[in-house]
Amino acid sequence: MATLYAKDQPAGFKNNIEKVAIVGAGGQVGKFITEALLQKRHFKITALTRQESTSVVPEGVEIKKVDYNEPSTLVEALKGQDVLIVTLAVTVTDEAEKLNKAAAEAGVPWVLPNEFGSGSNNDAVNQDIKMGIQKQNIRKQIEELGTSSWIGIVSGFWYEYSLSVGSWSYGFDINNRTVTFFDDGTQQINTSTWPQVGRAVANLLSLKVLPENESDKRPYLSQYKNELVYFSSFKVNQQEMFESLLRVTGTKKDDWKISNESVKARFETGKSMLQSGDRRGFGLMLYSRFFFPDAPGINPSSSNADLGLPEENLDEWTGVAVQMAKENYFENVVVPRTTGRR
Repeated sequence: MATLYAKDQPAGFKNNIEKVAIVGAGGQVGKFITEALLQKRHFKITALTRQESTSVVPEGVEIKKVDYNEPSTLVEALKGQDVLIVTLAVTVTDEAEKLNKAAAEAGVPWVLPNEFGSGSNNDAVNQDIKMGIQKQNIRKQIEELGTSSWIGIVSGFWYEYSLSVGSWSYGFDINNRTVTFFDDGTQQINTSTWPQVGRAVANLLSLKVLPENESDKRPYLSQYKNELVYFSSFKVNQQEMFESLLRVTGTKKDDWKISNESVKARFETGKSMLQSGDRRGFGLMLYSRFFFPDAPGINPSSSNADLGLPEENLDEWTGVAVQMAKENYFENVVVPRTTGRR
């Protein structure tokens, strides 16, 4: 497809993003995206929230209450917006579909759908973990509606979260000093901190929509139209995470209980748990699958440079994870959020 240039667009064409609507502005990753957008100081940000929501939204964000049972409230809230960012639980497909339809009716040109995690274009993984297919269906719906274009944000798993929440994710129980290495613990993945996700989104939306002219070689937003954009904080394996934990905690290997488990057997354990009604099995399945030897957790490309993302210090963010574990972040924040026990 031939490259379009801003100079050739009709009068009134706007070559930058100004108005951003976000769903989940007070959520785990949504909070960091919203804060990064605010720091840019050139976005007008609107948070779409339910009438009954008690979520705290960062100061400086306009709040519009919506009712998902009344699609007209979604359309009205989205009128005039340049971008809709959706950060919901990936299982909330009904609401995501309603948002896509409302964005199309309101004429929103860009949608950042519910990605913000592991990649969803690996067919082998999608056969094992159906979440990727759900993401693909949401993106397909956006295209079929014919108004908005989508950009999928692929950060890999969230580093400080995944390291801190318990052995079911990256294999570490920090508080009890146990680690389970998947196979030999050397399979690398790409993983990102929450602030890096926020910066990536804010920097992406700060790009010009189109290059100004033929000599403008800077990255631009439309080059990611209906594509996934890959970035990360670290390309790392479990052994490297463990070495970082030893440095941060001042402990030795002998202070930890260390075990190894076949990553494929771990996946099957999670699958059996889920089939028997134990939803905790999904976490085992999801994380272990991205550590398989076919390396699905390694991004096929990197837009770190195009997005102007900084290099981060692994030990610094391991330290954040250690503090989150001490504060029992998962039990005190995640569980109440996902079960309604706030």
